Amino acid sequence: MLQANTLIFLENLAANNHKEWLEANRKIYETARKDFEGFVQSILNQLATTEDGFIEQRAKDCMFRIFRDVRFSKNKDPYKTNFGAVFSKRGKKDVGGGYYVHLEPNKSFIGGGIWQPEPDMLKKIRQEIDYNFDEFNAIISSNAFKKYFTQIDGEQLKKPPKGYEATNPAIEFLKLKSFTVGTHLKDESFTQKGIEDKVLHIFHAMQPFIAFLNRAVE
Repeated sequence: MLQANTLIFLENLAANNHKEWLEANRKIYETARKDFEGFVQSILNQLATTEDGFIEQRAKDCMFRIFRDVRFSKNKDPYKTNFGAVFSKRGKKDVGGGYYVHLEPNKSFIGGGIWQPEPDMLKKIRQEIDYNFDEFNAIISSNAFKKYFTQIDGEQLKKPPKGYEATNPAIEFLKLKSFTVGTHLKDESFTQKGIEDKVLHIFHAMQPFIAFLNRAVE
């Protein structure tokens, strides 16, 4: 589980998002990041017992930097106000499907999928859904999946993508540009014993969905 001070740091960072404040509180930042790193490593260790792709990975392979790229953004705040980590077979640089943990005061969630795939990859995913819609629909309609996820998130085309008719039974999914799901957790959940098991249980509910996406693009 995480320490409450880790969430307090992120809350304070959101209210003081500038270099001078972070430098003055660098030790607190490093303690908070180390706490999250331990949390991520604990999840990795358990994933490695069932999925070979995680055996050689370490927390740093999954965690995102807190520094924002502000070059092309109107928002010039230098730091993200969350800690995030992605769990996929090839680490955070993997373009395939994976699981995701987002820690941010009042906005924490567990999710996964593929966000904004490149055109060739998007085409493959759409084709897989079209060819195997019964299987895909069974996955997202299962009780295990619906316990945590009410819908597939992502920007959607207004019209059917090229090569597909509006009457296609999978058309609402074929219009999607991203294929992600998520479920929110209360902040206090992360500071309670058993949170790693809870996260892994949500990952397990998501696993058939992730496997379907990865089969399409691999």
